[in-house]
Amino acid sequence: MPDPTHAASATATAPTTETQEEARLLRRLQMMMNLVMQTIAQDGSLSIDEASQMIADARSAALAMFPGKELAYDLIWRPRFQRLMRERFRIM
Repeated sequence: MPDPTHAASATATAPTTETQEEARLLRRLQMMMNLVMQTIAQDGSLSIDEASQMIADARSAALAMFPGKELAYDLIWRPRFQRLMRERFRIM
């Protein structure tokens, strides 16, 4: 006879559609942010204004994917972009 508590715990640990979708969105966000960072770092013809616009567009896209997560963006991605801009364009 199957153990009902075991079946319930197996169901609770199985990934739900919602968590799978969130994981997919997170992978997409990471790929997008990495692409923006690599482009800024490697494209020597990119101006500071163009790089700033790319960052602003990436932020808009991130917040469209994860509404209400401005604080998370500011804690995770903003410092990375600021460091990249300082290194790439020698700004303080």
